[in-house]
Amino acid sequence: MPASRKNHLDTLATALLLACSLYWGFQQVLSKATVTEVAPIYQAFWRFALGTLALLLWCRLRGISLSGAREPPGVTRAAVLSGLLFAAEFTGLFLAFKYTTASRATIFLYCSPFWVALVLPHFVRSERLNRVQWLGLVCAFFGVLLALSDGWRTPDAAHASAWMGDLLALAGGLFWGLTTCMLRASKLQHARPEKQLLWQMGVTSAVLPLVSWLLGERWQLGFSAFAWSSLLVQGLIGAFASYLVWMWMLSRYPATRMSVFVFLTPVFTLVVGALWLHEPVTATLLAALVLVAGGIVLVNRRGAAAGTDPEAEAVA
Repeated sequence: MPASRKNHLDTLATALLLACSLYWGFQQVLSKATVTEVAPIYQAFWRFALGTLALLLWCRLRGISLSGAREPPGVTRAAVLSGLLFAAEFTGLFLAFKYTTASRATIFLYCSPFWVALVLPHFVRSERLNRVQWLGLVCAFFGVLLALSDGWRTPDAAHASAWMGDLLALAGGLFWGLTTCMLRASKLQHARPEKQLLWQMGVTSAVLPLVSWLLGERWQLGFSAFAWSSLLVQGLIGAFASYLVWMWMLSRYPATRMSVFVFLTPVFTLVVGALWLHEPVTATLLAALVLVAGGIVLVNRRGAAAGTDPEAEAVA
């Protein structure tokens, strides 16, 4: 018998959400630190290849059928497209780590709900925005502009390459938002969460080697102990365990309340990046973080009447 859904977040849910957000914040900095040894797209490939293998093993052990024979027509096409968008998201994010700080990249990436709020209402009428949500969009938009303008004054972002990193991360957030819209507005929404995640990670694992080759990245296996540990942590804990925990919670707890915790991730990234990589933390960047997070919280105040889940079907 499946567990009954709860209308509130209990102690277990709160602890798990805090743990996931803290880990995702740490993972961004970990990926940034590993870029110095493992090329960015090659690194992303390892994350999702390991995650895909772990998810396949999990489904096998749990007896979860992955056959598409009973899926409605059009699901496979939507699944492949969602996988391509997912691959584009992480291509943008990991390339951004070459040029900008982990904290700045994460702030721009987590503008994803901003794009969802702009695009999804065109496909799902119940997602139309009210005045409070439009206010949230305006706040998030000015937060992005403030974060971009901070690049003009911060030594680490004074070069054109840092601007490239900011824009790549922003593009990653756009593709994340489009992935969410695909999950919400297409026939893929009727597939099991495990299958949705498997399509995204599987297609990404197939696409990223080609992207890496086209970019001329070096492929090697002679990594240091730190790099191997990083890849294993990103693949087995990040791409597999944390996403699986998230899906488990989505099936039991209110998604709209869960989504607010996701916005702690940029905060944790900011703290970990400053402590580990000594990334600069300016007052302007903090203000931008507050505007983006606060604005997106307002955007997510859809209420019970809308009867919808948040943007968090897919997580960075």
